[in-house]
Amino acid sequence: MASDKGLFREAGSTGLRRSNGYVYEEFLPQLQGYRAIQTYREMRDNDPVVGAILYAIDKLVRQVSWRVQPASSAQEDERAAKFVESCLQDMSTSWEDLVSEILSMLTYGFSYHEIVYKKRIGPDTESSETRSKYTDGLIGWRKIPIRAQDTRQYWEFDDAGGITAMVQSSPPDFTLKTIPIGKALLFRTTSDKNNPEGRSILRNAYRPWYFKRRIEEIEAIGVERDLAGFPVMYVDPDIMRTDAPAVQQAIYEDYKSAIRNIRRDQQEGMILPAIYDDKNNLMYRMELISAGGNRTFDTNTIITRYDQRIATSVLADFILLGQAANGSYALSSDKTNLFSISLRCWLESIRSVFNEHAIPRLFKVNGFQLKKLPTLEYGDIESPPLGELGNYIQVLAGSGVPLFPDDALENHLRAIAKLPEKRQNAKGDMATQQPQAQPKPAQKEAPAQEPSVTTNPENMEKIAQELSEE
Repeated sequence: MASDKGLFREAGSTGLRRSNGYVYEEFLPQLQGYRAIQTYREMRDNDPVVGAILYAIDKLVRQVSWRVQPASSAQEDERAAKFVESCLQDMSTSWEDLVSEILSMLTYGFSYHEIVYKKRIGPDTESSETRSKYTDGLIGWRKIPIRAQDTRQYWEFDDAGGITAMVQSSPPDFTLKTIPIGKALLFRTTSDKNNPEGRSILRNAYRPWYFKRRIEEIEAIGVERDLAGFPVMYVDPDIMRTDAPAVQQAIYEDYKSAIRNIRRDQQEGMILPAIYDDKNNLMYRMELISAGGNRTFDTNTIITRYDQRIATSVLADFILLGQAANGSYALSSDKTNLFSISLRCWLESIRSVFNEHAIPRLFKVNGFQLKKLPTLEYGDIESPPLGELGNYIQVLAGSGVPLFPDDALENHLRAIAKLPEKRQNAKGDMATQQPQAQPKPAQKEAPAQEPSVTTNPENMEKIAQELSEE
């Protein structure tokens, strides 16, 4: 019996470096805790290359179509899939906006979302806990809002290292709130060591970004000095002596401060005393000396090199193609294909969290008892080039593969080219209609609760009560 207990007991740990709810996996202090959130936000908001990469990701993912796939063609499974679609459509925020918020995990490494439920009573109720487009009385998603990364205080773990909750402190009251993992969805770029904070995709871009920022600042200072001139001031040497009276030392410090803060703007100007020596030379004089010749280093080349490294770190260096006098279409196609693969991996991560956690919990709180549940699926990120697709079809047809007539295949090809769909009307003639947009990801109406879906009202109320207590 003792050996049986050992079989189910966890002996080791993931090795995650943590203490009192704080994670210390990052070896750079400036990329730990709240400082990491600030740094990654600065990279996202201030750097044009990083901003362009994240903008491209957001817009590409927003145009991806999502659908709910039934577990089978059985009527019960079809109704279950339509119920999930109705829940996605019935939230207070759109599905596209939710996906966009989830993608903040790319910047910060993780994105934590609380699931807020509601009972679907109808559109005329005053309470947001019951307001819905549907009147079937089922429990659906009211919203799945983000719990901002910069409000995270610490994590709660169980004895085995499993994540149990996130504790946040957010405005306006900044009180500590515990959000249990059973009522939330955690999206991460990586689950290495079961680290709840994941790893930002900008992590490898930090070093080139840091040097690039410093060089740009030095370059800006150099440009200003070259345009304004290098300030030089001649003063009475007596005030520069270390044993000079306190009044003269104070005057010397004022002159040093003035020359350090010289700027070419609307407020420029300086007043100096008209004091002459015994040879009738001014004792106080200021000049602006221009620097001649060219610089040893070309800062533009250096900054461009760091831009390329930033983009390469996330496989997005294709955005720099065309900015120089090189780069071919074939090279661009290869790079964008590689970038699309990485996008699909992130979409797969979102899909897995919903299919493994969000959808099963939704059916559990409703008391539905199904052998298999519907799944959330995503469509293509980009359509294949029509020229390549046409050549492929020609090769298949030339090798004897029977492709046509096939209305389903033809309609699919028409949809890729954004052409009207062909269908058969009641008279047997072929008619055309505008292609229907892929659902994103919901139906207009939710099915009423069917008797064939096995439910347990008492169990449903009990589970809902437990969830509210959490």
